[in-house]
Amino acid sequence: MSLTDGPYGGPAQPDVIDPSGGANQTRVRAYNERLVMSLVRRHGSLSKADIARRSGLSAQTVSVIMRALEADGLLIRGAPVRGRVGQPSIPMRLNPDAVFSFGVKIGRRSADLVLMDFVGTIRLHLHQIHTYPLPDDLVTFIVEGIGKLEQQLTPDQRGRIAGVGVATPFELWNWAEEVGAPRQEMDKWRDFDLQAAIAARIPHPVFLQNDGTSACGAELAFGVGASYPDFVYFYIGSFIGGGVVINSALFSGRTGTAGAVGPLPVAGKDGRSTQLLKIASVFVLEKLLRERGIDPEPLWYSADDWIDFGEPLETWIQDSAAALAQAVVSAVSIIDFSAAVIDGGFPSWVRSRLLAATRKALKTLDLQGVTVPDLVEGAVGSHARAIGGASLPLFSRYLLDTNVLFKELS
Repeated sequence: MSLTDGPYGGPAQPDVIDPSGGANQTRVRAYNERLVMSLVRRHGSLSKADIARRSGLSAQTVSVIMRALEADGLLIRGAPVRGRVGQPSIPMRLNPDAVFSFGVKIGRRSADLVLMDFVGTIRLHLHQIHTYPLPDDLVTFIVEGIGKLEQQLTPDQRGRIAGVGVATPFELWNWAEEVGAPRQEMDKWRDFDLQAAIAARIPHPVFLQNDGTSACGAELAFGVGASYPDFVYFYIGSFIGGGVVINSALFSGRTGTAGAVGPLPVAGKDGRSTQLLKIASVFVLEKLLRERGIDPEPLWYSADDWIDFGEPLETWIQDSAAALAQAVVSAVSIIDFSAAVIDGGFPSWVRSRLLAATRKALKTLDLQGVTVPDLVEGAVGSHARAIGGASLPLFSRYLLDTNVLFKELS
């Protein structure tokens, strides 16, 4: 799956939306149904009148579509809202139980498998720690994990699974030295088709996307995207990654690597130029802990349950913040983003400390000519990559790209 064709950006679908161009009426209706569900998802709940106004569809068309979606169990009614005159309006919202999808996050030290509902809530979760990721082991974890989670569902729920979305770092073989893995083991990834290997063993469609892109897409769809149409996104995992959102759509660029913030040049404490990923990545904290004789394993048990490692954690936060501040200034010097969003595979208290340190570090830089963006904590959290992966089947089958929604009528 091309990054430029993901659910958070990419080309619109004019052959579907323009009936005058000879589009098949069934496809037009399918598009309009996706439009209605996407508007409801974006705004939480909407009445028929709200949807007609925002979509440009006629009131009659909206009524027909909403009756059909309600009959199919995709939309459910909220409590009537009484206005000053006329009949009360009935807001409609997505039915969380209507559709489910699996999301997979593959990391350098751990893997996660989640079952997500139609509104982005994680219902079930499996976690696995590994010394380093190997193709066959991960496929086994995913396939067997899906089987375990499906056993906890009713037959009806299993029939409403839309697919599996995998969020994974690309070119895993390039980081053998940093994760302490034998190069010959990591080289197994070079010619391994992960998407095909999973699809061959499960009955669901399988989607694949870069992990940083997936995390950014999750933030756009389920996090701060409703408040900021343009933002640069930093996600700090074993290695930092990220994404770029412009006009409420994920921008992946000519090669699909736009927003790969890790290679950004920054100055280290010694004043020498280095890459952002060599400072603001969790593998650096792992290295600091090992140097001080502290077991780093708790980093990988649960991203939400870190302990306070004291001095090495504070050192890592301060160093990362100094590097992130430089990266933010570099990013907004090219595009005047309204926000820089920072999240990662760590607890909210670590994220808050990192944001505070980054704000402080920004004030020490030469900001002449720079419009400083809002520095914002990510709203999705440590499972952003898995949630982004799980979103792929939902957008593929039921929802529209956010760049189409951005053009909705107001």
